[in-house]
Amino acid sequence: MKSSVDTHLGSIQIDKRVIAQYAGTVANECFGIVGMASVNPKEGLVRILKKEKVDHGISVKGSGGKLILDFHVIIAYGVSIMAVTENLISNVKYKVESYTGLEVEKINIFVEGVRVID
Repeated sequence: MKSSVDTHLGSIQIDKRVIAQYAGTVANECFGIVGMASVNPKEGLVRILKKEKVDHGISVKGSGGKLILDFHVIIAYGVSIMAVTENLISNVKYKVESYTGLEVEKINIFVEGVRVID
């Protein structure tokens, strides 16, 4: 699955995994985000993913130059969930749009857990 941007020089196709990796890197840089979450649908278990697997826990959908991103995140204990998610949305939207040239139509955030960080 690829997203494409048409320019006067031709068409650029960006694999959705590339967008997910970039968005995951941006998300992990945001204050209050402990990491991305993997949800095991069979057992209903949530576990935190290692930093190298930044594209897991992120789903990229969309077509026609518009993206919809779904994040499954674990947030640090004691921070405002609303503030962290608003910061995540604004940072990811700005940086992904600048990086890809595609419009981010919507970002859905699923808070899968809270962790105490050392």
